[in-house]
Amino acid sequence: MPPPQLKFERRLKLLACAIAAPGAVAVVLLLWSRDHDPLTRWMVLGLVGLGTLVTVAVLVQRVVFPLQTLSNLLGGLREGDFSTRARGAAHDDALGEVLLEANALAETLREQRLGALETSALLRTVMAELDAAVFAFDEDSRLRLANRAAENLLRRPAEQLLGRTAAELGLVESLATNDSTLPVTFPGASGRFGIRRSSFRQAGRPHQLLVLTDLSRALRDEERAAWQRLVRVLGHELNNSLAPIKSLAGSLEALVARDPLPSDWQDDTRRGLAVISGRAESLTRFMDAYAQLAKLPPPRRQAIEVNSLLKRLAALERRIPVEYRTGPDLHLEADPDQIEQLLINLIRNAAEAVLETQENDTAPSPPTIDPVSAIELAWNRRDQEIEITVSDTGPGLANPSNLFVPFFTTKSKGSGIGLTLARQIAENHGGTLTLENRVDQRGCRAHLRLPLVTTESM
Repeated sequence: MPPPQLKFERRLKLLACAIAAPGAVAVVLLLWSRDHDPLTRWMVLGLVGLGTLVTVAVLVQRVVFPLQTLSNLLGGLREGDFSTRARGAAHDDALGEVLLEANALAETLREQRLGALETSALLRTVMAELDAAVFAFDEDSRLRLANRAAENLLRRPAEQLLGRTAAELGLVESLATNDSTLPVTFPGASGRFGIRRSSFRQAGRPHQLLVLTDLSRALRDEERAAWQRLVRVLGHELNNSLAPIKSLAGSLEALVARDPLPSDWQDDTRRGLAVISGRAESLTRFMDAYAQLAKLPPPRRQAIEVNSLLKRLAALERRIPVEYRTGPDLHLEADPDQIEQLLINLIRNAAEAVLETQENDTAPSPPTIDPVSAIELAWNRRDQEIEITVSDTGPGLANPSNLFVPFFTTKSKGSGIGLTLARQIAENHGGTLTLENRVDQRGCRAHLRLPLVTTESM
């Protein structure tokens, strides 16, 4: 075994004695080399020895005391006491620089500790106010943290929950699931819950964070709002059709009850029945459109050559020439019938917008509309999706907020489901459909984005 190491103070004393020893030896030799009486010799020797001891003690004290002060400061920092500061810290001094750095470290740690406490308090406040239930489990699936919503969900205070396993709390299935919605039942609530799970580390050990969000109330609110909108639209459409039918039926009943009948009663009856038939036909179209929107089947995907599809659809519009800009050769996996229906709706809307502009533009010098560029159909690849744009030179969007409201239309014979159906088709394919007014000129531009799960064409 190696010999035990001497303490710092003892080493420092021995070093000081070693430094003073040559001088003391020189004094002793000088005394004994000259003719001095013994008393003088011993007095001088005593003074030299005492002076050496005092010098060593002062030197040790001057070195050890600052180190003890620094040790106390560091010990206070380790214990979490950031109020202690070392005295005698000054620049242009080796020991003073050390003490300055120690004081700066203490101030930095104090600020960090204060910031951590404030952040922790904010986090606890936010978690307490969250409607979502938050659980934190350690590597042994034992609960280490639960907010107020979690306590309400399990109907138990945190003191009775912490330390228990996920199996004891009935959260095994939730802890094994991520980013999904499940119907679950807890002591404090039941219904559909959104489940989010993530991992983090604390003190170097893995933990799991589980967040449960009750979606039932939000879904019920959305469902109620959807039903209210649907009833309002259906009621409006039914009243528009039934009110004239009821009025005409009453008029015709009064007409045929007259005695004698007027000479033109047959013409009046025919006109009334024609109006009733027209309103009934309009109501039938409305209900058929609603059925089409409600019964859209899931897409049956197959390979579609994009260029040939868009070129063919551009040629279908006969009222207004459609300029088609060819994109890269790619095949898209999608339902060809539904994609065709979507794009035909967009091209038809663009053509009707351009025709409306030509009919309504009565200015003294109306702008000349180039029939070649009145409608433009183009597409391109953007990362892992394709973007198809349909641009027109019509009047633009007057009320963009109602574009995708079912059965809302500004056309006299419109059903109000074209854009709604088109967006539903796009979303069923994992894409998006947006419309916006053009910034380069008058008109509107539709953007259809679809995920590019494709193979390059050969």
